[in-house]
Amino acid sequence: MPRAAHPHVPSQVSAEGKTRHEVARLLLEQGPMTAVVVAEQLGISPAAVRRHLDALLADGEAETRDAPRRGPRGRGRPAKLFLLTEAGRARFGHAYDDLAVSAIRFLAEHAGEDAVRAFAERRIEKLVGPHRPAITGSSDPAARAEALATALSREGYAASTRLVGANAFEKKAAGQNVGAQLCQHHCPVAHVAAEFPQLCEAETEAFAKLLGTHVQRLATIARGDSACTTHVPVTAGQPAHPEPESTEPSRAAQLRSTEEARIPNGGKPA
Repeated sequence: MPRAAHPHVPSQVSAEGKTRHEVARLLLEQGPMTAVVVAEQLGISPAAVRRHLDALLADGEAETRDAPRRGPRGRGRPAKLFLLTEAGRARFGHAYDDLAVSAIRFLAEHAGEDAVRAFAERRIEKLVGPHRPAITGSSDPAARAEALATALSREGYAASTRLVGANAFEKKAAGQNVGAQLCQHHCPVAHVAAEFPQLCEAETEAFAKLLGTHVQRLATIARGDSACTTHVPVTAGQPAHPEPESTEPSRAAQLRSTEEARIPNGGKPA
């Protein structure tokens, strides 16, 4: 209900709040980024963006870091990159964190660590399982990573991918090794994963199976990083491995390969 003394304030606050929320959402999905880039992306003046960024900083919802310099060091201060803090991410949902932590603690105390691990694996399977056909439809690990990012974004993780390395696109076209980075700019269970890293571990293993290649987790929001970043090795012309039904056949195949390497003709008669 509008306040009688200031009938015009609610609409002004609503407009300001919407713009500030869009600034925060951009930092969530694409940050860290400079105020100038935020202004360009939203199509508003840099002065307006800085006002909203200052408010987010004052409320503890954003923080800054120096942008990396490119080329020779010039005069003046380095550009500032803005990114959301944990409080800023809370704008986009950390519902039932305390309840979830309590429930998993109870599970660990009464059923053991294996039960926590099984829960983490079941959770990620329910999350990505419905998207499996779309993700594994391509034999290219980079295409699979992009499809996985789309799936994760639909589940609230604000994910994206990009090729990394010098001249990444040229190297990929030439068939040389390059890498893709899968970045999750939001994690709805970051508070829970901070205490139970099994959630992150199960997620990483599921990603490797879906992408058909070994992956490496470089950073996680649960550990205080600005995004969950997973490195995916990509080589042009090299298809992803089919998703295994179980890890056991893979180990058996490795043992057979080792034995055949030690025994001429794999132990068969000449």
